[in-house]
Amino acid sequence: MPSVEAKLALKSFFISLSIFLLIGMTNVYSNITAFSVNAFIFSTFTILMCILLKFLFKGNSFQIAVRASCLGIIFALGIYVRLVALAHIRIFGVYMCVMAFFHFSEFIAIAIIQPKQVSTDSFVINHSPQYTVAAITSWLEFFVESYLFPGMKQVYWLSNIGLLACIGGEVLRKLSMFTAGSSFHHLVQSEKSKDHVLVTHGVYSLFRHPSYVGWFYWSIGTQILLLNPLCLPAYAVASWLFFKSRVYIEEITLLNFFGQNYCDYQQKVGTGLPFIEGYRI
Repeated sequence: MPSVEAKLALKSFFISLSIFLLIGMTNVYSNITAFSVNAFIFSTFTILMCILLKFLFKGNSFQIAVRASCLGIIFALGIYVRLVALAHIRIFGVYMCVMAFFHFSEFIAIAIIQPKQVSTDSFVINHSPQYTVAAITSWLEFFVESYLFPGMKQVYWLSNIGLLACIGGEVLRKLSMFTAGSSFHHLVQSEKSKDHVLVTHGVYSLFRHPSYVGWFYWSIGTQILLLNPLCLPAYAVASWLFFKSRVYIEEITLLNFFGQNYCDYQQKVGTGLPFIEGYRI
């Protein structure tokens, strides 16, 4: 059964999504195309939504509700941008939907499988300063290139390949989270909990670190989706270096937790990440 936090996030996300989709479609049928007018309308309703949430919820509940609502708004705006923006901007709307759903689903997954561990950090919005800088850099590249070379942002078949990579990575990551259940954590654990078991079935029979594999290809997929030729290799290298270090540290911990059982598992199943072997005794 979904936790209280999961129910709150679900309601906040989908109510905001529905309201802003309705506003967006009303603007479409009213032929409101001026950017300044649309920006004012969406900004006003966003502020009103946040004020309403502040009256309805307090403390941690407000923090969860406002984040989930904002992600629902971003998803709705993504759909709006995809439908009405100029041809060379439309793929950014798809990207907005991908990003909003990823961060929302991260929270929901943790709220379901680890209700005692869930917090606002479970949205992984503030994953790290590097993550934020990388995201902003990719946005800057997209809009600079879309202004200077609008045609390069209209290769939709290639952008769709990126979308498929994002979907595949998202599905794999969430499958790994639900397969691991209470043994899954966003952070590497230094102490073994009572319910922490070695999971080797399902997607873990294919990859030792399926959640990292999913996130790795999801990350690269976002830059293919945006048709960002500069950020694409940069994301690939940065993600690879991050997961190489993360897998190495995590496997030391897992060997301490599970000993020979994990050694045997290493012999049978690879990490799933290209040219990353992990830590071996």
